[in-house]
Amino acid sequence: MRMRIVYAIGDIHGCYEQLLELLRLIEKHRDGRSYRLVFLGDYIDRGPNSAAVIAHLRKLQSIDQQNVVCLAGNHEDMLLQAHQDRAYFWRWIENGGGKVLESYGIRKVSQIPAGDIDWLSQLPTIYEDEHRYFVHAGLRPYHAVKMEDRETHLWIREDFLTVDFDFTKYVVHGHTAQMSGLPEVRQYRVNLDTACVYGHNLTAGVFSNTKGPAVEFISVH
Repeated sequence: MRMRIVYAIGDIHGCYEQLLELLRLIEKHRDGRSYRLVFLGDYIDRGPNSAAVIAHLRKLQSIDQQNVVCLAGNHEDMLLQAHQDRAYFWRWIENGGGKVLESYGIRKVSQIPAGDIDWLSQLPTIYEDEHRYFVHAGLRPYHAVKMEDRETHLWIREDFLTVDFDFTKYVVHGHTAQMSGLPEVRQYRVNLDTACVYGHNLTAGVFSNTKGPAVEFISVH
């Protein structure tokens, strides 16, 4: 079987220029080999150009839906809740939602294009291959992995991060910003949120189709 490379990309948070540069480096790295892109969620909020990030990811999926996997993050979840419930709006704004409205040139969450809202609302919360689980926030230790456990996939933190638990497959996640700008590499998991929106790096983990952990990392500042 021909080698397939999987590139998992951590939290983008509206950092569109860094996303383009990282994708350019990935294209150079793969050098014509078959590959899959897995985006780990949190495409929006806080950074300067959430609208462009969403447009670019949607374009990538439209070109190659089979090999471009976009997962939901908790910031997408907050936007959707704000869109559905006015009472939730200010919580979203306090977490960087205002930057999303600015990137669209609008003032109301209801003005976000319906196509973007539909796309965000249909994003899965977990993706699985032979060797790994890909998820935004993490999984619940000491429990069977539930593919429909949306709240855990998007929001879990301490219960997951403080325990080195073997889920039988390696876990690739983001969600908790690493202010060192470096991936957090653990025995059973890797955290690829390297705090790009806080002035650090946007990182892709490079995974082979023969084992779980990353074989290397690609980052842009």
